[in-house]
Amino acid sequence: MEVTELKNLSSQVRRDIIRMVTAVQSGHPGGSLGCADFLSCLYFEIMDIDPSKFEMDGTNEDLFFLSNGHISPVLYSVLARRGYFPVEELDTFRKIGTRLQGHPSTSHHLPGVRMASGSLGQGLSVAIGSALAKKLNGDEKIVYSLHGDGELQEGQIWEAAMYAAGNKVDNLISTIDYNHKQIDGDIDDVMPMGDLVKKWQAFGWEVLEMDGHDYDSILSTMAKAKSLCGQGKPIMIIMTTIMGNGVDFMMHTHKWHGSPPSEEQAANALSQLEETLGDY
Repeated sequence: MEVTELKNLSSQVRRDIIRMVTAVQSGHPGGSLGCADFLSCLYFEIMDIDPSKFEMDGTNEDLFFLSNGHISPVLYSVLARRGYFPVEELDTFRKIGTRLQGHPSTSHHLPGVRMASGSLGQGLSVAIGSALAKKLNGDEKIVYSLHGDGELQEGQIWEAAMYAAGNKVDNLISTIDYNHKQIDGDIDDVMPMGDLVKKWQAFGWEVLEMDGHDYDSILSTMAKAKSLCGQGKPIMIIMTTIMGNGVDFMMHTHKWHGSPPSEEQAANALSQLEETLGDY
């Protein structure tokens, strides 16, 4: 897709996010809005996937694992827009009996979802296991994962980090949504993380940085990451984003981490986001 098309897609994804969480007055809009650009690029330009042939084992295609599962609205929107399931199903988000649970669930057999996530810290371990399975099976495709910066406060992340480097899991590209916010406030106020680049390098990973709202930065950095696969190191991308990006009153604050907007606030938000592909 051209950059203009990706921008249009991201705008529609952000509209989907606002409408989903507002309709049920439940969900996590802040981080979802912040990752709309990245996931749009990932699913529509970067990964080698075929939504029409989705299988849980993911043989001979790239895999993605959302570790910070609370930002499910952005994942669901991108999956639907990519063709994994009907866009109209977004209207069932967080409703009784839906396949679109508040946190992704495998028990509901939603195409595009390969792990139940939301218990923070677990996604990197799952991604590593999947990457190793691909190596054992002679499958040369890549495994991708996304993590919150606050999630790095979980000890399991660092155990997984050591394991991946120690076992040269070099078909894995992980990304951190570095928006400096978590549910209780700024990262530095809750638990300072220090220099993430140096920290991941010290754990034996190849580390890249990118602007999560600049499409050229996303596409070029991800291309660089793919070129580094197979060279003996797992790859971590520190992605700078703004929580709530695209909606002025939601930006630069943790307030909207897990709080839905009112109908009036939603109308304001939607007025700032162009409807490009049609609302569901």
